[in-house]
Amino acid sequence: MRKTRSLEPGYFEGLYTADPDPWGFETSAYEKGKYAATLAALGEERAAHALEVGCSIGVLTRQLAEHCDRLLGLDVSETALDQARKRCADLANVEFALLQVPRDPVPGSFDLIVLSEVAYYWDDGDLALAAEAFRAARVSGGRILLVHWLGETDYPKTADEAVEGLRAHLGDAVTVDTAQRNADYRLDLWRWA
Repeated sequence: MRKTRSLEPGYFEGLYTADPDPWGFETSAYEKGKYAATLAALGEERAAHALEVGCSIGVLTRQLAEHCDRLLGLDVSETALDQARKRCADLANVEFALLQVPRDPVPGSFDLIVLSEVAYYWDDGDLALAAEAFRAARVSGGRILLVHWLGETDYPKTADEAVEGLRAHLGDAVTVDTAQRNADYRLDLWRWA
């Protein structure tokens, strides 16, 4: 049965308390391939100040850091963030914060915003709030990169509902640079108009 409300921080904290890597970010072939496609989609364009919403234990964060002058990773689970901080402790360009986007304000302006398997945790109201938050934190000409698993879940939204919902809330504020889809996930790269 699909959940009707956004997933709360306690849901994620419970997962990370029970299992330090509940989705197999460190070991999954799916994750490894998805991360490679994520980084390839960014191309050679370097981000001055990037935001990763839902950074989890920092596996993708560590790889994104090579493409950014500064990178802020956010998560709702302190347990996950503890692991991310340890994983990226040697990276001077990476910071982390415990924040619940979109309910907490996004701190700063970013020319790259990354949502890797995050938007489908939000209900309609939070998708609208996220669009407002990202508009407020955007740098003109910057990008939003979204990657979402296409399989069945009990989350409030499917991958398609989440991505298309956020896109509808952003309207003509973004244009589509890339829209890729395979059997497992969709990858969307948008640019701020």
